[in-house]
This record gives sequence, structure tokens and C-alpha cells, in this order.
Amino acid sequence: MEINLDCIICFQRQAMQAVNFITDDVGVQEHVLREVMKKLLELNWSLKPIELANEVHKVVRAVTKVKDPYERVKKDSNNLVLELYPRLKSIVEESEEPLRTAIRLAIAGNIIDFGALKEFDLEKTIKEVTAKRFLIDDYEKFKEELKDARMLLFFADNAGEIGFDKLLIETMLKEKTFERIGFVVKGGPIINDATLEDSQYMGLNELPHIEFLTVSNGVKGTGPTISSQEVDGWVKAYDIVISKGQANYEGLSEFSGIFFMLLVKCATIAADLRANINDAVFKYNS
Repeated sequence: MEINLDCIICFQRQAMQAVNFITDDVGVQEHVLREVMKKLLELNWSLKPIELANEVHKVVRAVTKVKDPYERVKKDSNNLVLELYPRLKSIVEESEEPLRTAIRLAIAGNIIDFGALKEFDLEKTIKEVTAKRFLIDDYEKFKEELKDARMLLFFADNAGEIGFDKLLIETMLKEKTFERIGFVVKGGPIINDATLEDSQYMGLNELPHIEFLTVSNGVKGTGPTISSQEVDGWVKAYDIVISKGQANYEGLSEFSGIFFMLLVKCATIAADLRANINDAVFKYNS
């Protein structure tokens, strides 16, 4: 997916938010913002949004010397969802169509996004998404593909949200057995994206036949870039592929054979999907 000029403004907002989580020192905040603006002027704006975001947050970490500016909010998000988890599980188990409900909850969990939002209401979003009609809804295609699938590849998005993803995978496992589950997280901290540490904290490592893969946060050694040929090879090697969230959509939308689950939270994604803000999307790229 190509960048929109609105993304450049959003990256500056993200940088300001990140440094605000670290310090109230206006001098440090200004320094970070100036360095981010310099970096944005140096970069090629034909890069994908996720690639530019990686560069912006590298600047934030370098200037502040803080490895993970979102460490506290990620932990808070994880704990919030762990507290909700028993109730979410009951909602799924008591529903007439557990898989459908688990998908709705997983998409509702995508509201936990400090990249696109300043704040969110998780409880309100759960109520709305579990009841609303999706703008794009390829659920029937998903059920069809799931029947014969033996290997699942899951591109995770945010900390906290991965608790909803765990519930979805557990629900899928009640209908079938997977020989392999690849769970893709960031190889290092960026915004509130889930990492291996978050996945283990949320108990994803307890799922059967799961292996963790990492994609780059812009730092060498953290994994391949999400839009690379290597990642395309992963997609082709698995029977069924799920991608959560806007950033993964930005990086993977040119690949085929992926089910995208997300809430539309910005005008750029809305325009690409011909959607409105707050629309729920379950889209298959064929």
C-alpha cells in the first residue's frame, strides 16, 4: 500500500506521543520532534507507511535512549485483556456460532492501537463490533479455506490485542488440528506492537504446535521487512494466513491468499478499502 501525505503528519504525532510516555521535559520533546522531522525530510516518501514508521521510531529510541517507550502501556494493555479473558471466553463458548464470535472479538481487539489512536474505549468497541454488520465480510470463504488447512500463519498486531488472537486460535483449534501455527510478531519494540515477550506473557506459547516468527522493527537482526520476498515465502508456505490490523495491511496488501482482520482507524486505510472510519473489515485478498 502506498503512503499518503497524511501519514507524514501522523508519524510526527506518533513521535510526540512516544516521547510523552517517557518524559515531561519540553526540551527533550522538542529535540525528538525536530530530529524526526529531519529524518522524514531525508527519507524517500515512496516507501511503505510501515517502513517510514520504523525509521521514525528508531529516531525516537536513539534520541531518548529508551529501548521501548511504550513498555508501560503495553503491559497495561496485556493486563487489561488478561483480566477480561475469562469473560471473553464465556462470550465465545455461549454464542450460537463460536468461531464467528471469536473473529468479531479479535477484530474488536484491534482497537488497542496507540499508533493510530490517542485513546480508545475497549468495552464500547467490543459491544459495537460484536453486533455490527461488517463492511467487507469474507467469513464464508474463511470457513471454506479452514476445512482443509493444516498450517496456520498469523500476523499479530498489538500487545493486549494478542489475547483476543489467542482466543480466536483456541476456538479454531476446537474445530480442527493444525500441524503448525506460525505466530508473527515484531522482532523488537515499536509503538505498542506485540513482541515475543508480550506473546509469552499472554500465554501464546502454550498453544500446540506454535512457533514464533519475527518481522523487522527497522533494526538489523530483528527479522525480514514485512513486505519482503522472505515474508511472501512464508505466506505461500502456509495453508491459511490471517493478518491483524492496519500496519500489517499496509505491508501485506499486495500479497495474495491473506485474510485481513482490522478496524478502520484512519483516512488513508479508509480510502484504500473504500470504507469509513470505525468500519470492521474481514477481507480476503485473492
